[in-house]
Amino acid sequence: MFGGINPKQMQGMMKKMGIAQEEVDAKKVLIEKKDGVTITVKNPSVLKVKVQGQTSFQISGEIEESAGEIEVSEEDIKTIVEKTGCSEKEAKKTLEKTKDLAEAILELSS
Repeated sequence: MFGGINPKQMQGMMKKMGIAQEEVDAKKVLIEKKDGVTITVKNPSVLKVKVQGQTSFQISGEIEESAGEIEVSEEDIKTIVEKTGCSEKEAKKTLEKTKDLAEAILELSS
């Protein structure tokens, strides 16, 4: 992009424009999306960039996506068993499927 400029000159120009960047020594980057999907970036190259008071990150590397796993608490399972009379195994399976305590109780009650 700027073929004839050496890196030190580039850094100086960026500093004058109010742009600061630093490399982050990261082993792995995890992004947990609201829909439960986790994006993992292995062997990442991470650059932290500050421009006019705003900080952003530029990340590149090997990307893997995986569906998030719901954490099923023993307390939730006991609540479902008490309210529906089903087995603990059935309660856990339904809670993992619905991902919601109230919805699991409703499904097992019908």
